[in-house]
Amino acid sequence: MKRLHWILLLMILLIPTESISAKKKTEKSDREIWCDVMYRMAAPVLSNMSEGLLKQNMLVELSPTWDGRNQNVTYMECFGRLMAGLAPWLSLPDDETPEGLQRKQLREWALKSYANAVDPASPDYLLWRQENQTLVDAAFLAESFLRSYDALWMPLDSITKQRYIAEFTDLRRVDPSYSNWLLFSATVESFLRKAGAPSDTYRISSSLRKIEEWYVGDGWYSDGPRFAFDYYNSFVIHPMYIEALEIITEAGKREKIGNMPGCNFHEAIRRAQRFGVILERLISPEGTLPVFGRSITYRTGSLQTLALLAWRNWLPEELSNGQVRAAMTAVIQRMFGDGRN
Repeated sequence: MKRLHWILLLMILLIPTESISAKKKTEKSDREIWCDVMYRMAAPVLSNMSEGLLKQNMLVELSPTWDGRNQNVTYMECFGRLMAGLAPWLSLPDDETPEGLQRKQLREWALKSYANAVDPASPDYLLWRQENQTLVDAAFLAESFLRSYDALWMPLDSITKQRYIAEFTDLRRVDPSYSNWLLFSATVESFLRKAGAPSDTYRISSSLRKIEEWYVGDGWYSDGPRFAFDYYNSFVIHPMYIEALEIITEAGKREKIGNMPGCNFHEAIRRAQRFGVILERLISPEGTLPVFGRSITYRTGSLQTLALLAWRNWLPEELSNGQVRAAMTAVIQRMFGDGRN
């Protein structure tokens, strides 16, 4: 009986030890978690679009409150925003790791998808010429080229490049609303400037001047004349303001731009750093974020400014790389970890 007692005790001690050991062997690193979620999002879009099959195979669900606009804007919205987020990672060199193989595959698909997006003969030619919404989504495509110019723009063939320049230039037909939309014009024109194509400097400078006027303090910009408490400072304003300023000031080498009083590249980064501190503090230990403002369905897009600061090595002293990575990983796992979202 005594022997049986010790055997049972030994089994009790060994069971949790073995479970913990197995868990450690299968536990993914933060980077693996990010890459897996990213691949799960990107592969269905790019694998189909690279073959001209996105419109054919993409399931589109419309909200009960759909406003009746042309639903074909969906495809550029999907492709543009995906590539704006994916671009920095695709600029990394190839290697034979599982991550490297995924990256190489996605880049190959992306380059073919970029070509199909502006090829009138492709079934996946995007809705460039009809809707004002095109300015918004084209700006995210332009942003992807700004973020990964050598890896995503330079490999495109000359005809595809000419088509993009023509489509981007044609967007001057859109009169942007008096809001963050000004930055969409500025981003498109900033890319044209970087690519050596004719650009409209006034559309850049006038937009940046207005955004500067709308700075209200403590890292926050107003989205138009009236302040709105939402995540658009992260979805659009901080990233696109900084990136457009980076082009027109040559990364701050030109401290003062004559027709842009107050617009300062380095000051814009400092404001984004303050906003990044606020964003990081909004993340709970459980990986949740407060839900407020419009477009909350953009989900982790609400953390774009924080991600930009980490990627560009601009995090303030108050935030360490590990701290930000852990916080954002918690949000990603909370939001996408169970495979239902």
